[in-house]
Amino acid sequence: MRAWLARCRKLHIWLVSVAAFLALYFFLRGNRSLMNALADRVTTPLKHAMARLCGLTSVSVAEVLYITLGSLAIFYVANTVRRLVTQPRKGETAYRFVLTVLCVGLTIYTGFCLLWGINYHTDSFQDRTGIHARQGTVEEVRELTERFAAELTAAADTVPRNGNGVFTADRQEILQQGPSVYENAYEAFPTLRMEDVAPKAFSCSRFMTAMDFTGFYFPFTGEANLNMDSPEVFLPSTVIHEMAHQRQIASEQECNFVAIAVSAMSDDPLYRYSGLLMGYVHLSNALYRNDREAWQTIRDSLPAEVIADIHANNVYWAANHTKFTDASQKVYDSFIKTNGDPNGVQSYGMVVDMLLAYYGS
Repeated sequence: MRAWLARCRKLHIWLVSVAAFLALYFFLRGNRSLMNALADRVTTPLKHAMARLCGLTSVSVAEVLYITLGSLAIFYVANTVRRLVTQPRKGETAYRFVLTVLCVGLTIYTGFCLLWGINYHTDSFQDRTGIHARQGTVEEVRELTERFAAELTAAADTVPRNGNGVFTADRQEILQQGPSVYENAYEAFPTLRMEDVAPKAFSCSRFMTAMDFTGFYFPFTGEANLNMDSPEVFLPSTVIHEMAHQRQIASEQECNFVAIAVSAMSDDPLYRYSGLLMGYVHLSNALYRNDREAWQTIRDSLPAEVIADIHANNVYWAANHTKFTDASQKVYDSFIKTNGDPNGVQSYGMVVDMLLAYYGS
């Protein structure tokens, strides 16, 4: 037994080291000044540098890493099974396998904590801009929903549509325009200023759809990755959302607010329409829960094209909802909560409070 443990010494050192780092991280993450310093001076510059390096190719480096890691995992599991069947020391082989998987998993999680988790404990977008979410009256929600509906109606004819009247556009062109969309927002939100790189198309987008993701930010490469299979209408605003994560914003509610506000300021009709639609959906959902009659009146005022866009999006996600979708959302919810956001994925709905604070009287 002693010889067996000695042969696994490096794995034990690895495990203890990672566990010690995680313990230190969880102990120190409540220190706002330290987390700000780490994010501002170390992790964010590192991620920006990685984003520029990965930006030299249009291929998602994140996707390549995922595929590579998955392939290595399959090979490692298969090789372990072979050794368990054909070689002696089966107990040691099984122990090494479990220990290696645990070490690799904790190391990856440690990387996420260092490169991304600390952003849940730094100054938020609200702290940096003074735009603090606030609850509003039903009347305020109704008025702002009406405002977004009116601007959405005016913008409905400015975007291309297919034969069914549904929003359509070249997805690659949308991605290429992403870096320029933020330019109009720097005066209102100077904290968002940074050197942008184009977001990446994720080839295995059907897998993202199965997870109920329209996009994701990958901190190891600094890339914003987009689902290229989901309806085009929300692709522009999702691009802005994922690029907001590149700007050190961890909160999903804040990124949704940024997506709406920045898109609405854009001169690009595709981005402007997409942002207005995202804002309307958030506001109208809140209004629906509190005043269905007002919600119906506003919805009836929308042109058929806007209704068609909302319907097409709802049909797409309903058709692709599975048990795997629920499971992936639970995992993501747990990840958000363990990193200090008690709202989990429910925080997406709180964007209305920020819209009221920014656009309200």
